[in-house]
Amino acid sequence: MSIELYRLVYVSKSRIRGNFAEIAEEIAGILLSSQSNNARVAITGALIFNTGIFAQVLEGDRRDVEATFERIQRDRRHGDLQVLEFAQASGRRFPSWSMGYVGRSREGQDLFGRMGQETGFEAKRLEGERIFEVIYMIALEEEARAA
Repeated sequence: MSIELYRLVYVSKSRIRGNFAEIAEEIAGILLSSQSNNARVAITGALIFNTGIFAQVLEGDRRDVEATFERIQRDRRHGDLQVLEFAQASGRRFPSWSMGYVGRSREGQDLFGRMGQETGFEAKRLEGERIFEVIYMIALEEEARAA
């Protein structure tokens, strides 16, 4: 049985409060649970967090992506969720990541931060494909650095 591969791109405002260490610990917890949950249903993707904003790409079977996103919508740490793109995809762009975290590099943070300055992270000024490409580009850069 082949899956019907879909990609979902969304942004949300962070409701996580605390100092830098507390926020970093909360993000680490999100990643750990996401990696475990996503691996069970073959969801791949990447998350970026900066200036109180999450942007995430989810890839997988349509039903599994929808169920994962429904869980995210109920998560108290996310507010003002906005789907920017939800469409069938021709292939996975994050095939080995059950949930990667990108943007740790200074360049990645700067790129994501510039996007925020340009758009104010307002849905009407954001495009799913642009968010996806930024996350993907940062992921490639960070993978190359790690190799």
